[in-house]
Amino acid sequence: MRPCKPPESTRAVGARAERRARLHYLVRGYRVIGTNVRAAAGEIDLIVRRGQVLVFCEVKTKLGDQFGDPAEMVDAEKQRRLRRTARAWLAANTELALCEVRFDVVAVRGGRLRRVPNAF
Repeated sequence: MRPCKPPESTRAVGARAERRARLHYLVRGYRVIGTNVRAAAGEIDLIVRRGQVLVFCEVKTKLGDQFGDPAEMVDAEKQRRLRRTARAWLAANTELALCEVRFDVVAVRGGRLRRVPNAF
């Protein structure tokens, strides 16, 4: 009899999804500016840049098929907090103030990654 593999922690699953999202952007020519960036009592999973486009990215993952798509977890309140956090980060990083800002959501479920550009 084979021993059972213990279930992966939600933190480990989230970290793996964030690594996949980072790689997804890197192979498309983006430069990683920051990961798990904290500002204004909030956190942004991934900040990347390509040319004059600066992307604040929220990464969401789910292990199972229940309860909808991971991207749906970025509700209006989460969007408000991400915008506030991005504004605080930009205020501290004025050299990027002229960049075009975009908010993406990367959803990972069942081994598949789906990026939603300009999600909100």
